[in-house]
Amino acid sequence: MGHIFAEISLSNPRNLNLTPIVTQALADTGALMLCIPEHVAIQLDLEMESKREVPVADGRSMNIPYVGPIKVGFRDRFCYVGALVLGDEVLLGAVPMEDMDLVLSPGRHEITVDPGSPNIPHARVK
Repeated sequence: MGHIFAEISLSNPRNLNLTPIVTQALADTGALMLCIPEHVAIQLDLEMESKREVPVADGRSMNIPYVGPIKVGFRDRFCYVGALVLGDEVLLGAVPMEDMDLVLSPGRHEITVDPGSPNIPHARVK
């Protein structure tokens, strides 16, 4: 299947004077959260809200900074989330994708808005 990337914008809603960062994010439905590299957190002047304990691939657990809020934008959709400061690339997890009502199209190697709700994000609350 390969990797699927999406162009997203990241901004700090607490500091509207900062220019949003437009970046390629790796879509990962197996991850829940947004993960950003440290340099992105610094550029957006994001405050550390707490630390989160996360398991990593080799079985160890690490305490990782949790920052936010972050406004995530994809095309004409957006959401507000927190992020783990981890790794060397932006990772778009299931929570922000669900919040913006995005779907993966593996055959076309792209993320799109849900075709069943093209004009406004759909949210299931029951």
